[in-house]
Amino acid sequence: MKSIIDRMTEYGVIPVIKLDSPEDALPLASSLKAGGLCCAEITFRTDAAEEAIKLIAKAHPDFLLIAGTVLTQEQVKRAISAGAQAIVSPGLNPAVVSYCLSNGIPVIPGVCTPSEIETGLSMGLEYLKFFPAEAAGGVKMIKAVSAPYTRVKFMPTGGINAANIADYLALRSVFACGGSWMATDKLISERRFDEITALTAQAVSAVKEARK
Repeated sequence: MKSIIDRMTEYGVIPVIKLDSPEDALPLASSLKAGGLCCAEITFRTDAAEEAIKLIAKAHPDFLLIAGTVLTQEQVKRAISAGAQAIVSPGLNPAVVSYCLSNGIPVIPGVCTPSEIETGLSMGLEYLKFFPAEAAGGVKMIKAVSAPYTRVKFMPTGGINAANIADYLALRSVFACGGSWMATDKLISERRFDEITALTAQAVSAVKEARK
């Protein structure tokens, strides 16, 4: 069985999803799968996240489910209990990371400075989220911090879109990107799932093209 990181690397782009209603979870998952991505980061920015993860995990056992915007140990417990297979956070909270590592839960915390990268390395982490990617310097910043931290692989998230994802994936230090453009809040709330499928397919094509 492929590891979580291997699957994320293979997909190249991870849809970052905010759901306001659990009712949208299953049609969203089906739309992403139809477009070629059997994965999603469901963010804990809304009360619907836990139930959404639970519904997708039950209906699509092959789906790679990541819980995002996880800020507390309690949210980690709820996410994993619902069916999430990995945890992603916007920052590096030592308490959250330590809890995940102690319980064998894959965790990818967010960093955007050398000090935060070194904190992650000191905890045994080599796969980190770079957030907010575009606002924190984008491709140039990742190139700069990758020089002294050659073991670290980044998942840039924040401002990634169809126009710039190839620039990020061209970096050897980037293993995947997080992005919400293929399933925006507006597309989900208006239930435009056919468009989500089309945009997902375009994202998959962009990844393949970038990796040629």
